[in-house]
Amino acid sequence: MRKDRTGYLFIAPALAHLAVFAAVPILYALWVSLFDWKILKGTMPFVGLGKYGEVLQDPSFWNAMGNSLKFTLLSVPSGMAVALLIAVLVAQQLRGMGLFRTLYYVPSVSSMVAVSMLWIYVYLPDNGLINVTTKLFGFKSVDFLNDPWWAMSALAFMSVWTGLGPRMIIYVAGLLGVPPVLYEAAELDGARPWAKFRHVTWPMLAPTNLFVLVTSTIAAFQLFTPVYMMTRGGPLDTTDVVGYHIYVEAWSKFHVSTASAQSFLLLIVTAAVAMAQYRLMKSQLEGYSAS
Repeated sequence: MRKDRTGYLFIAPALAHLAVFAAVPILYALWVSLFDWKILKGTMPFVGLGKYGEVLQDPSFWNAMGNSLKFTLLSVPSGMAVALLIAVLVAQQLRGMGLFRTLYYVPSVSSMVAVSMLWIYVYLPDNGLINVTTKLFGFKSVDFLNDPWWAMSALAFMSVWTGLGPRMIIYVAGLLGVPPVLYEAAELDGARPWAKFRHVTWPMLAPTNLFVLVTSTIAAFQLFTPVYMMTRGGPLDTTDVVGYHIYVEAWSKFHVSTASAQSFLLLIVTAAVAMAQYRLMKSQLEGYSAS
């Protein structure tokens, strides 16, 4: 009992922080979503699940949800692939690899506001880094952030870079956790590097892949700062993702109850997507457990 008490004392500050700054606001938002809170008028009539019905019939909300799904499909698979590739390279037991891991991790601990401002200059139509480079090869200038065709892809490309560090570190841990004896057995069977990766590394990374997939998907559905700093939901609402849409609903239109209802619908959708991902990868996880 004394050991348990000591452990609870150690985690008490973190639990208190979660209770005050996470659990209480979530419960309060749920309570607010059951009312029609008009901040400017000072009225707050009870409407039950009425706000949820309004949101489900709102085309702009479903447009934002579709944009979030599109961003997720563009950024998550590509981000995982790039992170795994870099992890394979920096997981080598060579001198100086610790420095490279640190350099790749730096963007993830930088201010997202500062990073977004940096990428605005990268995407500038005339003097941006990308357009200046492509002009050397005869390509025309593209206004990435103001072109409905390119805006979402530009945000997804930036997210691959900003999210590289955490994904890479997790993949490195997964790679270093693969028992060397499995590689030795594969080499005795005459397996080449690609065969070892396909039949040894990839199956053993099943839990790591699931963790990275689920956490990356949750982060993608919560995208806000780059949209707020770079596109403000435009052009033509093509980057109006759910996180930004909820912000506008609450703090520009002052529809706090509607924004709260949208937040919980986003929670339900995110949980459903995560559960679907788990079911899709269940067979790989069972194979990992069996091995």
